[in-house]
Amino acid sequence: MEKGYFNSGSYDTPARKPGIADRMFFHTRLYFTLKFARIVLTTRHQAKSGVYGDREWADSSWYIFRFIERSGGIFHITGMDNITKIPDPVLFIANHMSTLETMILPCIISPLRKVTFVVKESLVKHPLFGDVMRSRNPIIVGRTDPRKDLEAVMTGGMELLSKGISIIIFPQSTRNVEFKPEEFNSLGVKLAKKAGVQVVPIALKTDFWGNGKIIREVGPLDSSKHIYFRFGEPFPVTGTGKDENQKIIAFIQKALQEWQ
Repeated sequence: MEKGYFNSGSYDTPARKPGIADRMFFHTRLYFTLKFARIVLTTRHQAKSGVYGDREWADSSWYIFRFIERSGGIFHITGMDNITKIPDPVLFIANHMSTLETMILPCIISPLRKVTFVVKESLVKHPLFGDVMRSRNPIIVGRTDPRKDLEAVMTGGMELLSKGISIIIFPQSTRNVEFKPEEFNSLGVKLAKKAGVQVVPIALKTDFWGNGKIIREVGPLDSSKHIYFRFGEPFPVTGTGKDENQKIIAFIQKALQEWQ
């Protein structure tokens, strides 16, 4: 894979003193919405034209990353060395807080290893984001029938992993700023166990980007809330996977407590 956008295993948004233009336009929701609309329409057109590949996906994610910073977002990313610590494909298992992680994880991971998501069916049918998401060959789940979701994840996951493609999965049923361990299912560790691949846990805090009232993916921004991503050490799944799932939950809880 190509070199990533980050030069080390960690990244912190550089401190900068906002000028007049920043205060008047850049650090506003209008700026963010206009930029986001532009990239959504551009990538949708590329995907419909069949020219939206891995490089384009990573580049568009990086574009969003940069204008989030221009909109007042402050990133703190650690543990990126763990993304490629082992050469084989892995399961990235993370909590799910907002739209932000779906948009930003590609520019962190995709330049370093081939990857896709486990996504809800509603996302691949979304009028704005569906074409892009389908172009990434994701694993699709309905979130209404756990048995069917398990079958979809196991069948699709085994096929992708056998081709060297890593998978990002959010075991929570929906985005939530409050992390509830009881809603963090074990689909990810079950797939990792069956496929014989290792897990890389991801703890994240992305409530900087809220949910919108009209379009849920375009909500208010809160620059007082810093953005955090932490990638943990890869580890194998043994036994039933129950202990490993608890290990991931503990990793996320510890990080969220530190970031309060």
